[in-house]
Amino acid sequence: MESSVSFNGVTSTSPTSPSAGEAEPGSLESRILDAALDQFGLVGIKKTTIEDIARRAGVDRVTVYRRVGSRDDVVKMVTTREVGRALAALQDIPDRHDDLADLVTDILRTVYTLWRTHPLVTRMLDVEPDRVLPQLTTEGAPVFAMCVFTATEVLRRAVDKDLLPDSPDLPARVEIMCRVVHSLILQPHGAIPSETDAELDTFARTYLVPILRG
Repeated sequence: MESSVSFNGVTSTSPTSPSAGEAEPGSLESRILDAALDQFGLVGIKKTTIEDIARRAGVDRVTVYRRVGSRDDVVKMVTTREVGRALAALQDIPDRHDDLADLVTDILRTVYTLWRTHPLVTRMLDVEPDRVLPQLTTEGAPVFAMCVFTATEVLRRAVDKDLLPDSPDLPARVEIMCRVVHSLILQPHGAIPSETDAELDTFARTYLVPILRG
């Protein structure tokens, strides 16, 4: 059964459900998104055309428009799918820990490492930040809603394991944590060191765990 939640007027679904990535694995839409991801990685978004994506996917350009949409639509769907894939990696984390600080640290390291080493994200942030940053910031409400929803699900499992007290404002605490991590990923350079695993561990234990515990 598909899970969903409304966040500031935006409905989000679990990243493990097909609608979270807007394309069933193995479907024609998924093949088009795979082709777009490869093409973006080769030449960037600005130089990629619908014709390039169609050629790499083995379809005609009309099919791309009909099944996915314009290039901007393709960019949005690729971004959403890659975020969903990253968030799916969080699903098993609660099973690995019996301590909240260890769990939160694992979540931060996993998300941070996946995004700061993702080939498309690193390329786009370096050479075409004006193309990818809106999908993660000003136009990124669906993506952020997905992040908050997934993190809330994961931390509710920590509540079930008695690692975290249940509270009615848990979703708000999770949202604050997600906003902090979101900022850290997009702008890692600052006075607080956050480059190494040890620095990320310290950051999580010092700042994120207290937000969740209250």
